[in-house]
Amino acid sequence: MSDALVETSYGKVQGEKLGDVYCWKGIPYAKPPVGSLRFHPPVKPDSWEGVRDASQFSPVAAQASSEIMDFLGNDITNMSEDCLYLNVWSPASDNKRRPVLVWIHGGAFVSGSGSSSWYDGQPFAANGDVVVVTINYRLGVFGFLHLGDIGGEEYATSGNCGILDQVAALEWIRDNISSFGGDPNRVTVFGESAGAMSIGVLLGMPAAKGLFQQAILQSGAARNAIPKEKATKVANKILTALNVDSANLVELEQIPVEKLIEASGIVPPMSLSPVIDGVSLPLHPEAAIATGSAKDVSILIGTNKDEYNIFTAFDPMWRNMDQATMQAVFEKTFGPLWPTLSKQLEEELNQDLYNQLMTMQIFTYPAIKLAEHQVKQGAPVWMYRFDWESPVLGGVLKAAHALEIPFVWNTLNKPKTENLTGSSPDRQTVSDQMHQAWIAFARTGNPSTQAMPNWPQYDMETRSTLIFDLENRVEEQPGEDIRVSWEKAMANFV
Repeated sequence: MSDALVETSYGKVQGEKLGDVYCWKGIPYAKPPVGSLRFHPPVKPDSWEGVRDASQFSPVAAQASSEIMDFLGNDITNMSEDCLYLNVWSPASDNKRRPVLVWIHGGAFVSGSGSSSWYDGQPFAANGDVVVVTINYRLGVFGFLHLGDIGGEEYATSGNCGILDQVAALEWIRDNISSFGGDPNRVTVFGESAGAMSIGVLLGMPAAKGLFQQAILQSGAARNAIPKEKATKVANKILTALNVDSANLVELEQIPVEKLIEASGIVPPMSLSPVIDGVSLPLHPEAAIATGSAKDVSILIGTNKDEYNIFTAFDPMWRNMDQATMQAVFEKTFGPLWPTLSKQLEEELNQDLYNQLMTMQIFTYPAIKLAEHQVKQGAPVWMYRFDWESPVLGGVLKAAHALEIPFVWNTLNKPKTENLTGSSPDRQTVSDQMHQAWIAFARTGNPSTQAMPNWPQYDMETRSTLIFDLENRVEEQPGEDIRVSWEKAMANFV
């Protein structure tokens, strides 16, 4: 048997050798979630006879096009509802039992795929002697339409199909990765944005317990799960748009993919997200983590300094906005928090302050809270912040959301990467540092390397944070002023 021919639980797969690394693409980890399986938990795949070709990526999950995702290199030319496949990179399909890195992609739970060129596992496998897995999972209306309070027990977990897909992929990895040279008992899940938010959910989901030992959360935490009451309102809006009677949900099985995607466009962003359904997800993930659901999991977590810049940079609303309009925008966005926040900050209202506050609200504060919960449980936690600023578009993006991805993966040479990062040769210096830190964490549960400053574990006194930039450094309590202001506003609101 060649190193590229591997026997899985369901049949043989023939991959290919790429340089010093082997790769297997488009391996099914569940049955196609179509027809009667639409809006239902994933089902184990069928076995096959002979050898399955694993040299081509599968279709990406069904999704609408997105300007930001296109800018970040997301390719949806080959797209299908039949999307539950994964990809593996390994130095060899031997018995070495290497650490395993499992990537969960971002995209606001409605976009993205595991086959983006930015997520090429070859550098990790070659540089770190690790096995890398990337996965697809159901997105948008297919992955997160909560029908449990409309259609009853049959649809009890439909609002978390996308997360249950991730669990099914992790189960496949547990059962099969040793055939690809990986260690099923040394699995690190890592993801960015909605991928990290997914990991936050997995940390609090009973079905995921024991399927991974370590987790890296990039620009996402455990705050993004919505109550089933809110999720039911979202579902009813979509059913109305589709003209589907709540008493006859079986009709949903026959509606064309394009029509479902179009109907889901009527609800606000992040309305189709993981759901606290009381069945697959009994508690809010933060509450579960606070009570020890992930106390055995080592955590590396962090954010980018200027996350929200990418979301306002292209918005014409901010051009020539007067102070009265600016005031109204802040009041509408931050609602009951704003009276306390505005007293705390005493700064001029502008786009930069708005970006800082949105970065704190959506990314930094949730990351801090997850870290605090884990520290209180005695779990090891490391915190980072990515500060390297992109020079593109006149520097307006700074250290924006998603900028760190090709640095972590060491894929700065991939198509469209320069759209976001520019072409400065100093990029590679930063990438080498992050890439090796992620490898170190996968191998040992500690991201420290000899090439970096001493990186202490996170605690609630010093809040030691590794700052990734041209010159790495450790800061204690970075961004403390805005964090304290935010906490006071939150306390007042509660």
